[in-house]
Amino acid sequence: MSKHSSIGRHKIVVLTGSGISAESGLQTFRNHGGLWDGEKIEDIATPEAFERHPERVLEFYNRLRRKLLRAQPNTAHLVLKNLETRYDVNIITQNVDDLHERAGSSHVLHLHGELLKARSSVDENYIVDCFSDQTLEDKDNHGFQMRPHIVWFGETVPMIDSAIQLMRCADIVIIVGTSLQVYPAAGLFHYAARSAEIFLVDPQPLEGLQNIQIIRASAQAGVSGLVDELLLRTEA
Repeated sequence: MSKHSSIGRHKIVVLTGSGISAESGLQTFRNHGGLWDGEKIEDIATPEAFERHPERVLEFYNRLRRKLLRAQPNTAHLVLKNLETRYDVNIITQNVDDLHERAGSSHVLHLHGELLKARSSVDENYIVDCFSDQTLEDKDNHGFQMRPHIVWFGETVPMIDSAIQLMRCADIVIIVGTSLQVYPAAGLFHYAARSAEIFLVDPQPLEGLQNIQIIRASAQAGVSGLVDELLLRTEA
């Protein structure tokens, strides 16, 4: 049996945020004083906003979807796929884009939903692919309004328990592109075992982080170097 078979391989969990996709041309979630793509969060990312102005909310996500369909995975997305040759890798992302999937990563858990999907406003299990603009005419099979498949502010994060379980099993944790300020995702790394190695790739990391190895670099540069290092470990 190969020494790199799935049996006994170390488990890596990668927690990613909007910073990893910024280098693909997608704007970070919080930018310029709490704006997201020129909009206030409370105007386009809450259930109340959708109730008040559904057309405005849909147009916002339609605009983001068009930008996403023009974007491409960058080096940071692509090299994470390489880790799968030697490690069991799970990616937990706060991002609603599909750049990890397009880069070839096999196991991606989306905490905050997916921009290229829509779901029923009544039946959370009715989810469909959505590669074009959403309109108010879009209904589920019972005639209820469809909405973006996004976890808005004020809503529960349905995948958080699955993410916690993945983190508890990790031997190595890589955090990249996240401010570690948006909860509950920001607290996930605290569930890692005390023996786990934790790396943070960030050009301007928060002060006072304990027991974390800091890589002060951009997502592309920092992740590329770290992946090379981790792959070299398995050559011995």
